[in-house]
Amino acid sequence: MPLHKDDPKALGGYRIVDRIGSGGMGVVYLGRSRSGREVAVKVVHAQYAQDKVFRARFRQEIEAVRRVSGAFTAPVVDADPEAVRPWMATQYVPGAALSARIRDAGPLRGTELRRLALGLVEALRDIHRAGVVHRDLKPSNVLMAEDGPRVIDFGISRATENQTLTETGHAIGTPPFMSPEQFNDARSVGPASDVFSLGALLVFAATGRGPFDADSPYLTAWRVLHEEPAVGAVAEPLRTVLSHCLAKDTADRPGLDELAEDLARALPEHAAGDPETVTLRQPPRPVAGEEPGRPAAESRPGGRRSRLRRWPVPAGVAGLLAVTLTGFLLFDPFERNDAGSDVTGSESPGWAPLPKGWEPWRTSVFGTAASGVTQPPGREAPYSGAPFSCEMGKGALYCGGGDGVLPVRIDGTTGRLDWRADRLPSLGDKGYGSSVLGVRDGVLLVTQSALNNAGDDTTSSVVALDSVTGKQLWSYRMSTTDVTTALVGDLLMTLDGNRVTALDPVTGDHGWTATLPAGPSYGCEFYDVDSVPYAGCTDAGKPTRTVFYAVDPADGSTRKVSVPDGDSVYVGAVDGDLAFLTQVVPEARNPQESAYGEVLLIDPDTGTVRRNTLPGGPRGMPALVGGVLCFASSRGELAAHSPETGEQLWRTSTTLQQPGTPVTDGQGRAVFAASASGRVAALDLGTGSLMWESDARAEQVVGIGFSTARVFFDEGALVVLTPDGTVFTLDPGHPDREPRSG
Repeated sequence: MPLHKDDPKALGGYRIVDRIGSGGMGVVYLGRSRSGREVAVKVVHAQYAQDKVFRARFRQEIEAVRRVSGAFTAPVVDADPEAVRPWMATQYVPGAALSARIRDAGPLRGTELRRLALGLVEALRDIHRAGVVHRDLKPSNVLMAEDGPRVIDFGISRATENQTLTETGHAIGTPPFMSPEQFNDARSVGPASDVFSLGALLVFAATGRGPFDADSPYLTAWRVLHEEPAVGAVAEPLRTVLSHCLAKDTADRPGLDELAEDLARALPEHAAGDPETVTLRQPPRPVAGEEPGRPAAESRPGGRRSRLRRWPVPAGVAGLLAVTLTGFLLFDPFERNDAGSDVTGSESPGWAPLPKGWEPWRTSVFGTAASGVTQPPGREAPYSGAPFSCEMGKGALYCGGGDGVLPVRIDGTTGRLDWRADRLPSLGDKGYGSSVLGVRDGVLLVTQSALNNAGDDTTSSVVALDSVTGKQLWSYRMSTTDVTTALVGDLLMTLDGNRVTALDPVTGDHGWTATLPAGPSYGCEFYDVDSVPYAGCTDAGKPTRTVFYAVDPADGSTRKVSVPDGDSVYVGAVDGDLAFLTQVVPEARNPQESAYGEVLLIDPDTGTVRRNTLPGGPRGMPALVGGVLCFASSRGELAAHSPETGEQLWRTSTTLQQPGTPVTDGQGRAVFAASASGRVAALDLGTGSLMWESDARAEQVVGIGFSTARVFFDEGALVVLTPDGTVFTLDPGHPDREPRSG
């Protein structure tokens, strides 16, 4: 990565060549000695250099790495813990981190997995013989060098005889790979803790998922402490070996010598010329909401869904994780590598990697496209702020909308408008609008509607476009614009009156046609609930009645789920239950002012309803994100409640004006919301603490109370759409980086 203008030119006789990565506590550079030797130079951020406790921890890290000199670690070459900006230089290891290797090429198998497993056992043996416990063994701290793995980052390690810097109540580590004793009492952590972490890491290496993965660090902690590991996707005999490593009691875990023998037997060397031994048992294709390694959901009409246990979060665990996520530690859960890759010396990544070649950019839906209809029609007047319809595909944002907005593709890496598609000739040239449904297998589905040539009726069609070129592939004409259309799972579904038609989204071929029991007075929408299509239909009479129908994707047969009378809003699924919010102050014209009184959890199998009161009647745009209910009110206040109990978890004020629906990153660590002006706020999902707010980036503020800003994710980058058509990206690790205008 290129150096920043304020980066040092040299440190301790090492010329600084490039940036390798950065995190919350420091920066790692690629340095070169006068002889040409390359090193990784870790430099502490200035704000921490003045902290005596931090300096003591940094000295401890240097000492720990110096004590360890095995073949599977990166030794210290030089260091100056007393410098104005303390630094440490270690051997530069050219190799990606295990986390990047799994992300780019999938799980390890055969010889590669054996080499990793036995190499890490040897590394831990050297570390423990030196009297050091690593305490943060995880995929991003293991480098995949050509001659075997290397263990790096001893930032929170400690000598086994040194307890002075481990304070009571401070859980230190990375939750998915922490041992139970790290949550219970950090001072009691010994070598067996690294064995537990090694077991979790090898499950991840063999399957691509950790044994305790959950939507939030709190649930992860609960599973580490109380649940059996999810190792069902690992083949025997390796599964048994790793299960022993993951025992809750330290006495039940194997020692390193025993573990080396067990792994050598479970991962035998293959003979020359033989195919590599396959150690991963392929699990069945997962159903959304189910977890690999856990029992599959039971079959039933209307599809399958998971019936996972509900995971209570004890106050003690929540408190420990709050310390872990916000305390003063060398571990920073939100640190990441600037280039979006894990390489030698990089800090532990917290944000997902950025797209390859990504730079911050800003453009407009109404910009000039590279192909197709290059100039948007009728954009001389200011845009009215009519809502856009946008969906994020792989590497691109696709947008349409009312008020004459033609479908457009915006490249997520560069902000370039690759193409703008024209309307169907049969739709005429009056009152045009488009709505983006989504992308499947390289096919973009949009609806297009317009007044007919006589100007007294409406027509509507579904149009399939090549997502790369924008060329039309096929179209399907519907009777009126009142037809409800949605892309759910592997089906394109249309609802005309109470008749449902399923089409293949790639070819446009007809599948089946079925009839919903709902009468014509019901207005319906389609929802994807754990990969099962549902039609949610509402009768706006007095009282308001809502009915959900699970639709079997195979033949369209339905199963009814009744919702208690009254104004309610569907927000998602919680452990297989349908979650609704009851509105005590419905505001159809400005949903940011709607207030909610209860959360309803409805078992779609039995119809059982559980009601949980929402204290204080939270207001705003609701969303179920990362396992919690979030509300964004018009005055910029964000609040989080537990869907299982209704309890308020936190409430935080921001400077956002009328923010849109909150969203979370893929790891469930942060929640984001954006205002009509293009200001974005990021909050810690677990604690509600405000992490940062960005500058406003919209060209003009329009659509207040009518249309709101939306936030999408393109890998690790935020893509933000404001009501005036401005689109821009942010790096959540460095939101102050100025975008390049497209």
